[in-house]
Amino acid sequence: MYSGIRLKSAHSKTIFFYIAREILLAFCICFLFFFFAFFVNQILLMAKEILAKRVPVYQVALLVVYSLPSIIAMASPFACLTGTLITIGRFSSDNEILVFLSSGLSYRSVFFPALVVGLLISLFSFFANDILLPAGTVQFSRLYRRILFSSPALELESNSVKHFSEKDTVIVTGPVIDKTIRDILILDRTMEGERRMIIAGEAGLEDMGEGNISINLKDPFVQTGKENLKKDYDYASSDSLRYIISQNDIADAIHSVGPREMSSVDVRKEIHKREAVYREKMEAEYYRVSGDALSLETKLREGDTLNMATLTENLLSSSESVRTMSRDRGLLIYRLEYYKKFAIPFGALCFVLVAVSIGLLANKGGQTVGFIIGICISALYWGLLLIGQELGTRLDFSPFWSMWFPNGLAIAAGAVLMSIKVFSR
Repeated sequence: MYSGIRLKSAHSKTIFFYIAREILLAFCICFLFFFFAFFVNQILLMAKEILAKRVPVYQVALLVVYSLPSIIAMASPFACLTGTLITIGRFSSDNEILVFLSSGLSYRSVFFPALVVGLLISLFSFFANDILLPAGTVQFSRLYRRILFSSPALELESNSVKHFSEKDTVIVTGPVIDKTIRDILILDRTMEGERRMIIAGEAGLEDMGEGNISINLKDPFVQTGKENLKKDYDYASSDSLRYIISQNDIADAIHSVGPREMSSVDVRKEIHKREAVYREKMEAEYYRVSGDALSLETKLREGDTLNMATLTENLLSSSESVRTMSRDRGLLIYRLEYYKKFAIPFGALCFVLVAVSIGLLANKGGQTVGFIIGICISALYWGLLLIGQELGTRLDFSPFWSMWFPNGLAIAAGAVLMSIKVFSR
């Protein structure tokens, strides 16, 4: 009896490592597929744009390397899903599952190693997304900053809008051919704080060295005006105008680190800060609305109708301001990204449930069918994530469920399919 238990335990360990090894092998193959799919769609397009500006190839290669963590984090869960489907589908079509069950083992012996592999892949994906991605973003920004300082014209691309915060400047460009810009619009402020608009049909780019750019506008039209006096404005035109963009302006224009490039801990801290600021603003607005309502009520009780229209307008304006502030879109984006940082990596663990269940139902062509089903589920999962992000941003849907609903759906589908397989035995 004792020797029989030891023999069964040895068989269980052998089968555990056998299933885990096969899933990991299939995961590596599928990972290469998804990795290169994301790589081609995202990284190579970026590299092509930079290479068009004659940036050295080795710097482009470094930019690609620093961008890899995001590709790894995205490819891992989908590779886990497809790899598990292929492996379990093959086991089922080759009757290996039947052999496991005939040896006295249960479906748990198949499910448990897949679950362990899914957990390891989830942790790997989370590590890439939460540790490697922020570190890569820092290095990416530093290198991109050096590239801009050495080739500052890179910042002004065709048909783009660039914001330079130091001088509150916005530059809108049309087609950029070599160092010539067609149709350029510049919005900034003068030394006196007046708003200024500069328009030109053509402008030339000149590298002045030390990271500074000179935009030489031909036949520009300039209009300046005060914000509080709309009818008080000045305009002028000339044959040419030189507009300087300094190194500091270019540095500020580089894409700032957003919640996607931050670690989950940093995103959580930023959420707390934004929530505190949001609460303070809302409290101030509520006090203002209460004050306007009290003033209106006092005038009504006193029978003073002279200022009622003004007070009513102030109250309506304050109420509209509160309604508008009730949705802090920036805070919503940070909350969505926070839950997304956990939902996508640990989607691999959730995928194991549905992948094993579907794989057990396969009869013929387990590998091919598993790969096709894996691609379809991956596309559906990605679509649900995008829908959830839109719902969370536009319709105030719960940020948690916006990001975790696809995972919950995978768990529910896996549980239903598994119960069908077990009870139909």
